[in-house]
Amino acid sequence: MKEALFLPADLWMIFAGYCYGWRFIRRYGNYLLGLEWMVVATSGSNFLLWSLLGADSGSLLYDVAYFFDAFSRSVGITLILILGPMQVTHRYKPSRGVDVAVFGVAIVAGVFLRPFHGADVHTDRATFSVAVFYVVVNLLTAVFLGYFAKRLWNAGAKRPAIWAGLVTAAGAAIALTYDFFPLPFDDANRTVFYTAALATWGTQGFVYFRAYRALHDHDAAMDANPARATGALV
Repeated sequence: MKEALFLPADLWMIFAGYCYGWRFIRRYGNYLLGLEWMVVATSGSNFLLWSLLGADSGSLLYDVAYFFDAFSRSVGITLILILGPMQVTHRYKPSRGVDVAVFGVAIVAGVFLRPFHGADVHTDRATFSVAVFYVVVNLLTAVFLGYFAKRLWNAGAKRPAIWAGLVTAAGAAIALTYDFFPLPFDDANRTVFYTAALATWGTQGFVYFRAYRALHDHDAAMDANPARATGALV
């Protein structure tokens, strides 16, 4: 039963990543969010293949999985998830140089932090420090996403604002649980946790795209009718 839930959760994350990643690029020219969403989907595809081939911890796919994990937890779903939405919150569109530099930092972080996965955070000081880092940057990102949800609410997009707030809280809960609070009823492969995590990350991709679209449309409406901008969002 656990495995039956894991598969659709991973497929959902893969679909959301590729589908909405492409839409971010195609519709809005937002390469930061678009490519990061696709990185998440590629990570899910790798994780799925690794699981179907026997989940061997000695395989190359296992190392690749933890590289993608470190990539996104350090920079992808943190710094990129702040810079990307700033295109609709602050009219900030990074240059291609900035896009390349950010992904370059993410790759370096993924390579550097990948070896710290697998050790016990309670006995290995370096692994504990990296795990704390992941939680801290996630919570800092959640603060910005809370601001993002507030902007949506003030723009009249109350349903996207509520959903953005809910998936942000769920993502923070996953980040806290990931290293420090393993579920006592889970199996050795943490199937329940990873099912919840994959479902959450896929839903974040879906919800944040729709929230971004709502704020983009609001900004476009303000630009088309400047008279309505009186009392605009701050």
